[in-house]
Amino acid sequence: MVSLETLKSEAIEHAEKLGLFQLSKQVTVTWNSRMRSTAGRAFYKESKIELNPKLIEISEEEVLRTFLHELAHLVAHARTAPRRILPHGAEWQQACSDLGIPHEKATHSLPLPRRSQSRNWHYTCSTCKEVVSRARKSTKKYACLKCCKIYNKGRYTKKFALIESYNG
Repeated sequence: MVSLETLKSEAIEHAEKLGLFQLSKQVTVTWNSRMRSTAGRAFYKESKIELNPKLIEISEEEVLRTFLHELAHLVAHARTAPRRILPHGAEWQQACSDLGIPHEKATHSLPLPRRSQSRNWHYTCSTCKEVVSRARKSTKKYACLKCCKIYNKGRYTKKFALIESYNG
C-alpha cells in the first residue's frame, strides 16, 4: 500500500525537479473518507491534494495515477498564478506530460458510486427560450451563453439574463 508520506515525498520530488520550490515546501496529501464518486481533488490555495481512500481497494496504480492527476493541477496553477486557467486545459495537460502521465483524461471511469442530483431550479432565456437547469438556486445573475456569444461577443449583458421559470 502507498502511504501518504510516500506520496508527499513524491510530490516534493516532482515539484523540485520542475523548479517549483514554493510548491515543494507547501504541498500536503491526505485521504478524505467523505468522498464518494470523486477520485481526488486539488486545492490551489492550500497546495493540498485529497484522495478517495476507496482507490486503495481498486489498485495501487490507480492511487498513483489519481495522485499525479491532482498534482498536475497544483503544478499547472503554480506555473501560471495569479492568471486563471481552465481546470483541464493546455497548462494542466502540459503538467501531466511533465509528470509522466501524458494523454491523461479529465474524468475517470472507476467503479466508484455515482451520485445524481435532481435539477429542480430552472432558468429560461427571454430571447431564445433556452432552459438551463441547476441543482441549487442561483445566487448570482447569469445570462444565456448562447445569446451572449451570438449578440455580444460572448460577454455578459443584462439583456439576456436568465429568468427563474419553474421549480420542480
